[in-house]
Order: sequence, then structure tokens, then C-alpha cells
Amino acid sequence: MGRLTVYSGLLAAALGAALAWYFQAARLGADLADERLLASQYREQIADERTAAGRRLLAVERTVNDKYQGALNAAIQKQTALQAAADRAHRERDGLRKQLSDAEQRLADASPAALIEYASTLNRVFGQCSQRYAALAIRADGHAADAATCRAAWPVMPRASEVQRP
Repeated sequence: MGRLTVYSGLLAAALGAALAWYFQAARLGADLADERLLASQYREQIADERTAAGRRLLAVERTVNDKYQGALNAAIQKQTALQAAADRAHRERDGLRKQLSDAEQRLADASPAALIEYASTLNRVFGQCSQRYAALAIRADGHAADAATCRAAWPVMPRASEVQRP
């Protein structure tokens, strides 16, 4: 009978150890499952944050591109207007040149030699002045258009409060 008690004690100890082992394994398995779930949630959160950051970056890029394209279109329109103004100035200059030429002819027929020389000299000086003025105006307008284009197209990063989040 003593042996039966020893065997039953050993059996009970082995059974207790097996149950403790099984319980510990189940507890560790549950902890491991919890950690895997947390890791999966973190990966999902990181993926969501990356997607949101990508969308914000795309919105900022779109804003910069729209501003650049708008500035470029405005510069093209302004350049067209400046070219039209320069063409009008050329036409007016040519018209004035013709009028001065006609006046020179009338003065030559009706005036003494000194008056003819005066009108001729005046006509040449005026023609030179109008050419230089037109050239200067074209350069100034071009410079102003270039400066305005640079200012308008310069990228400006919007503040975080200005960016619309999806």
C-alpha cells in the first residue's frame, strides 16, 4: 500500500505539473496572440498615417502646381497685353513720323531755309526719342512681367491649418 501512495503521489505531481505546464503554455499563447494583435493594429495605424501623409503631400503639391500654373498663365496673358501695347506704340510712332514728315514738307515749301533746317532736325530728334522710348518701355514691361511671374510662382508651403485633411 505504501507503494500505491507513492505512485498516486507521483501521478498527482505529474498530473499537476502537466496541468501547470498546459496552463502556462495557454497563458503564454494568449499573451503572444495579444502581442500579435497589437503589432497588427500598429501596422494598420502606421499604414493609415502614411496614407494620410501621402494625401496631405499630394494636396500641397497640387496647390503648388496650381499656383505655378496660374502664375504662368497670368504671365502669358500679361506678355500678350504688353506685346499688343508695344505694337500700338509702334503704330503710333509710325503715324507721328508720317505726320512730322508731312509737316516738314509743308514747312519746306512755306518757310525760309532756317525753318526748314529746324523742322528737319526736330523730326530726327523726335524719331530717335520715340524709338528709344519704345525700346525702353518694352524692356521695362518685360522686366516687370518677369519679376511678377517669379513672385507669383514662388512656392509657399501652406500652414497646417490651411491644408484640408480628407
